[in-house]
Amino acid sequence: MDSGGERIARQIRQACEERGWGPTKLARALGIAAARGPTGMSRQYARKLLAGERLPGELWMPAVVSVLGIATDQVAEIPGPEPVYVDTVESVLALGRSDSDVDRRIFLTASGGTALAFLGVPDAEAITRRVRTAAPTAVRVGAGEVAAIETMVTTLGNLAAEYGGGHVKRLAVDYLIDNVGPWLEGRYTEATGRKLYAATSQLAHLVGWMTQDESDDRPHQNKAQYYYGHAWRPAAEAGEPELAATALRGAAVQSIARGPRHRAEAFALAEKAMTYAKDLDDPRAVAYYQSTLAEAAALDGNHRLAMQALAASQTEIERTATAPPGQSWASHFTIGRWAYASGMTLARMGDLPAAREHLHQALDTYGLDRRRTRASVLGNLGGLHLQQGDLDGALVVWSEFLDCAEGVQSIKVRDAAEDLRVRLARYENVTAARELSQRATVLLARA
Repeated sequence: MDSGGERIARQIRQACEERGWGPTKLARALGIAAARGPTGMSRQYARKLLAGERLPGELWMPAVVSVLGIATDQVAEIPGPEPVYVDTVESVLALGRSDSDVDRRIFLTASGGTALAFLGVPDAEAITRRVRTAAPTAVRVGAGEVAAIETMVTTLGNLAAEYGGGHVKRLAVDYLIDNVGPWLEGRYTEATGRKLYAATSQLAHLVGWMTQDESDDRPHQNKAQYYYGHAWRPAAEAGEPELAATALRGAAVQSIARGPRHRAEAFALAEKAMTYAKDLDDPRAVAYYQSTLAEAAALDGNHRLAMQALAASQTEIERTATAPPGQSWASHFTIGRWAYASGMTLARMGDLPAAREHLHQALDTYGLDRRRTRASVLGNLGGLHLQQGDLDGALVVWSEFLDCAEGVQSIKVRDAAEDLRVRLARYENVTAARELSQRATVLLARA
């Protein structure tokens, strides 16, 4: 082993000694950080890392850097990184099973680190290998099981859109483990396997969105990121570019929500989503990804690109104004949702009058009616009214927001309620403002 490799091995051993970790704990933490789940790295591989018999390959180095704090200036000294493939089915099920207090502590430590590092490498032979090696006694899987997953994703997604991600996340995770798990490990044709992986991608994406919406603490946000990675892998392996783009778009939106420190990651993810979307013929889906690129560019300070992407998304969404939504996640991107997303991008660039107009259009003209979505729009709209000196308008909007937010378990709604309370603190001599602030305090206490 060369001197650079020896230094890396020594740093790995030292970091593990400081934490009191042996091969088992090291393998578990690195498996999660690399989006492979707690069993994604074998104990034997971790033992070789500690002994200096192996160096981290292309897959594991970002996890080693983020979990153990290995100096990044030494990473370039490692020659010939080796790609490592871990079975997608085992990884996504392990991630679902890892919803425990112990693993949350690991997720608190194992931040994603660099943009796209958590995605890993899709395995082009994953489905073929599963079909070839299925046990004769495994459950037989066909179109009915795939349809059941798709129906459950729609049902749980509708509930989450009304009452927030925290409301049904546990149901979604249990369904992934207890129902979808045996089907993924069952017997099926390659054609069915591709449809099964595509449906699993949608479910993993939904769980990631629910996890992100449940709380903004680091364990939840890190775990949501890994779920998005596990939504992208089966979509890529199934040859489903729209689902792959949607998973990347979800990860980009999450990075945008985490603020300016994550702007480079948000932009890289939004751009990567567009590489999958470039050949799609559904204008609603293209508008979906273009609007995300616009918001990521605005966060990154590239207002010119943001306006270009906004214009492109508007061109596409206007082609679908009278078309009914399709069945995919992206095809549910209506003109009302576009108006909301565009308004938030315009607000980020400082054009508050245009942003306010777009949000009013989303509510009044295009009729966004899902409770969680409507509450989110109203929360942001009240803030825009107040920022423009319209206290009376803000109070009217925020009153409707609090009515709509009752019973919704969503970090976006809780953040909006906290924002309302903080902004109205300066108007404590205004009776209506004081009453709304008190209502927001009660709402937050129930959350």
